[in-house]
Amino acid sequence: MLDRRLLLASQSPRRANLLEQMGLIFEVQPADIDESSIIGEDAVAYVERLAKKKAQHQWRSGFVHLGADTIVVLDGDLLGKPRNEQHAVEMLMRLSGRSHEVATGVAVFDGEQVRSTVVVTTVTFRDVQKEEAELYWATGEPADKAGAYALQGIGGVFVTSIQGSYSNVIGLPMAETQQLLISMGLNTWSQHQHV
Repeated sequence: MLDRRLLLASQSPRRANLLEQMGLIFEVQPADIDESSIIGEDAVAYVERLAKKKAQHQWRSGFVHLGADTIVVLDGDLLGKPRNEQHAVEMLMRLSGRSHEVATGVAVFDGEQVRSTVVVTTVTFRDVQKEEAELYWATGEPADKAGAYALQGIGGVFVTSIQGSYSNVIGLPMAETQQLLISMGLNTWSQHQHV
């Protein structure tokens, strides 16, 4: 049980950075799955389902797979990655001066059992001008981010407050992720890289 290794089933450099920040050693094998939402599916069900699918995708013996998915929710609408500049600006203008939720589903799979959790954080934006949103798009940062912004990057200038997990908004709630890994028998403290 202790000789199992960790595999991150995601191509997100932000998730990899958070696992590295936790001191964990892992391999990366992105899961290529259909991320379409199901009609009537709420944000919590959506991110949990996708996290489980990613964790279970192309399982490799000897590994515990970690899958995650993050979505921004406003007025019940799921705001994923923007399709183009116009879509990104529209999203940012909807988020302007309001609070929204960021939901991340995290799942671990060891070949037999899957365990998962969903963490929700409330993020509040200051008023954002359309010109700012367009200039922000020009930086390239929002192109692959749910809700068209990155809290840990330039997009942090729009955020006035966060209620809940900061790392959750980036894409992986660290406290809950560590507890899931421990529940699968991974000793996260013994894995630490020597810095």
